[in-house]
Amino acid sequence: MQKKSQDFSMEEIMRLAKSPAGQQLIAMLQKQDKGRLEQAVLHAKTGDYAQAGQTLSAMLSSSEAQKLLKELGGK
Repeated sequence: MQKKSQDFSMEEIMRLAKSPAGQQLIAMLQKQDKGRLEQAVLHAKTGDYAQAGQTLSAMLSSSEAQKLLKELGGK
């Protein structure tokens, strides 16, 4: 995952999550390790974005995840 510091609005996050690539990415992460994904969400909800990012970074290292992230980045 790239180390960019960007502020995303909740609208932008929801738009990305509802996109076809976003849906594929979420499904892939849930299939890969639903428990770790839930941990990342919990960390984010409690404001521990560094830990959430570390958890997601490890999950997003596959070539399939990278392809979907590139699709999201182009939108």
